[in-house]
Amino acid sequence: MSKNIAVFGTGYLGATHAACMAELGHEVIGVDIDKAKLAKLEAGEVPFFEPGLEEVLRRNISAGRLQFSDSYEEAARFADVHFIGVGTPQKTGEFAADLTYVNAVVETLAPMLNRPAVIFGKSTVPVGTAQRLGDRARELSPAGEAVEVAWNPEFLREGFAVQDTLHPDRLVLGIDRERPGRAEEVARQVYSAILEKDVPFIVTDLATSELVKTAANSFLATKISFINAMAEVCDAVNADVTVLADAIGHDARIGRRFMNAGIGFGGGCLPKDIRAFMARAGELGADQALTFLREVDNINMRRRLRMVEVTRDVMGGSLLGARVAVLGAAFKPESDDVRDSPALNIAGQIQLQGASVTVYDPKAIKNSRTQFPTLNYASNSIDACRGADVVLVLTEWPEFSNMVPEEIEPHVRNRVIIDGRNCLDPTQWESSGWEYHGVGVPTLGRRTDVDVRTQ
Repeated sequence: MSKNIAVFGTGYLGATHAACMAELGHEVIGVDIDKAKLAKLEAGEVPFFEPGLEEVLRRNISAGRLQFSDSYEEAARFADVHFIGVGTPQKTGEFAADLTYVNAVVETLAPMLNRPAVIFGKSTVPVGTAQRLGDRARELSPAGEAVEVAWNPEFLREGFAVQDTLHPDRLVLGIDRERPGRAEEVARQVYSAILEKDVPFIVTDLATSELVKTAANSFLATKISFINAMAEVCDAVNADVTVLADAIGHDARIGRRFMNAGIGFGGGCLPKDIRAFMARAGELGADQALTFLREVDNINMRRRLRMVEVTRDVMGGSLLGARVAVLGAAFKPESDDVRDSPALNIAGQIQLQGASVTVYDPKAIKNSRTQFPTLNYASNSIDACRGADVVLVLTEWPEFSNMVPEEIEPHVRNRVIIDGRNCLDPTQWESSGWEYHGVGVPTLGRRTDVDVRTQ
């Protein structure tokens, strides 16, 4: 059943959700106060890099199912189903989430709702937010109790957002148990094409639905920091963290995914979400339950410092005057997102220690210049590596992981490479005469041949 849907916020989450809801056959209006962003979207241009999204956007604009506006009044008239997809950044100087934008949607929209409506939150928020917003929406709306607030958290992976929206591994819906209303029925109608494919649909209370997202991100962050902690131990005893991860990953209780040692996680979600979770737990008097997340965060940030130290060590103890090539700026491949990027953080720290740093990334150069304007930037790998004393691979783009020594060897000053993502073949580089350094893996002369084939 086709619905008239309004999506508030046209950033990464909102624009993706709006386009994909139109792809499912609904009539959709995307709402934002940023007119420049709206103009790009109306022209079929995605203001960030996300594979496949621009095609979905253009197809549904052309079909007349997707439009954009800066008018809440228009959205309130048009739709009875509303999705909140605005950002919840970390507060300046605090761990807590800044709910300014989420609050503003409800404060602005609710007084305009004069008939029954369902507001679905998709933004990642501290537990208890949905209940508070529901109370506030009913208080402000002329429709009163006929306005429902439910929570439908997103689980998008940058680089796979379209797939994760249209083919999710689960859908979660939190409803007000004291006011069950129509929220579940409406959600089943909105997602009917997805639910026909037997996607698990988990209906729970508001608090649990909010916790599902923060718990998922916290577990993922913990898994990444765990293997990075093991890399620190492997470095100390000349062990190989890649083989260790393969071995323990065969245990179905553990699994191999996301156990790749490196320079840690970044982006606009994991770092700020685990910190907001800790802050909210403290407010609820449950802070001891999440003290381990502080160490997860510490391990993650320590990886960046360690990469700077390794670079300085291979340069003989000083980075003053060194020429450093950094391949990768985005926090992960298939994205142009440089928010809390470990790669750019490391590049900036190396520059502060006196090195000349040149960065190349296939998609994130524009955003990188905005965040770190004092770094040097190149338009390709070869230009970045020209005259380099050391090459750092800090984002595992296929362009870098598939790179062979012969590509850059004629252009560097010294054949030294530091693999911050363990995405290169150490043997290939060392056999070509390069000094190779990975994360938690032995260097040349300390490596033991290990057969990791599955029998």
